Amino acid sequence: MKTELNVTVNGVEYTLLAEGHRTLLEILRYDIGLTGTKSACEMGECGACTVLLNGAPVNACLVLAHETDGQEVLTIEGLSKGGELHAIQRAFIKEGAIQCGFCTPGMIVATKGLLDKDPFADENDIRESLL
Repeated sequence: MKTELNVTVNGVEYTLLAEGHRTLLEILRYDIGLTGTKSACEMGECGACTVLLNGAPVNACLVLAHETDGQEVLTIEGLSKGGELHAIQRAFIKEGAIQCGFCTPGMIVATKGLLDKDPFADENDIRESLL
């Protein structure tokens, strides 16, 4: 059975019909068309699907779509403004931290979540955020 879902993604409000078993990852990619959030392990282990839900990093593959009703989601596509890359995106490029690029969007979004919480995060803070 499909239920109505109202969610704000990257500042845009969406009203969708979603079945109870569908994940946030699925609605982002297949209903809204935002493919920057990657589908990889689908078990919450790899972080390729990381998005910010109300400012907190989450694995979109583990969040049921209906849990986001009335919530705000930020994806990799929402970081750049007016064609200008976000400072974190520019830093990843400058430092060569892009590898093959598949999991990079999740790493960038997770970094934004960490730095929004603590702009002066050091190595210990980063290590603790991974636990």
